[in-house]
Amino acid sequence: MTKVLVVDDEPQIVRALRINLAARGYEVLTAPDGATALRLAADGRPDVVVLDLGLPDMDGTDVIAGLRGWTTLPIIVLSARTDSRDKVDALDAGADDYVTKPFGMDELLARLRAAVRRCAATGPEDEPVVRTASFTVDLAAKRVLKDGAEVHLTPTEWGLLEVLARNTGKLVAQKQLLRDVWGPAYEKETHYLRVYLAQLRRKLEPEPARPRHLLTEAGMGYRFEP
Repeated sequence: MTKVLVVDDEPQIVRALRINLAARGYEVLTAPDGATALRLAADGRPDVVVLDLGLPDMDGTDVIAGLRGWTTLPIIVLSARTDSRDKVDALDAGADDYVTKPFGMDELLARLRAAVRRCAATGPEDEPVVRTASFTVDLAAKRVLKDGAEVHLTPTEWGLLEVLARNTGKLVAQKQLLRDVWGPAYEKETHYLRVYLAQLRRKLEPEPARPRHLLTEAGMGYRFEP
């Protein structure tokens, strides 16, 4: 049975979606805010997310970014925002589709079926937790545990670690890291990487001077090895 996570703080829309989806054989999870949505996505492992952007605790694009930190499951935005900038921002953050309110149920269901088919063709879902011999990275909860205790990371340190952990075992080019963490204007600031990788190694590696997990590929980029 396909499991759908509906994220919306409007009870009437949640009720309409739950009734229509359940009548068509879907299992439905619901979340009224972004924090609940991120937790349910990690614990309930839905097959697709239907997401409103206007949530009470955070913007929907932040929820998309949080999900994309560890999963490729399809995300369909269902929002009253009709401005093209909002659509571009949501799609750039990682949404797969965008439907504006008011919406036709038949159209939404067709888009949902298409999104699930595309995801099924790409293979199994990624795990939200990356474990190494020294520490554990929980991409869904956005935290790192070492020796049973949470390691405090700055937002920039987390952003850097997240990109590397999402590409475990792969070489991530310097320009890509700088672009993803700091933005396109910083693609030449390679000294940022040296400084922040050194900080991460001090916090996470058993022997920072001889890293086992956060590796440098000289002149090319960095690699995360569990």
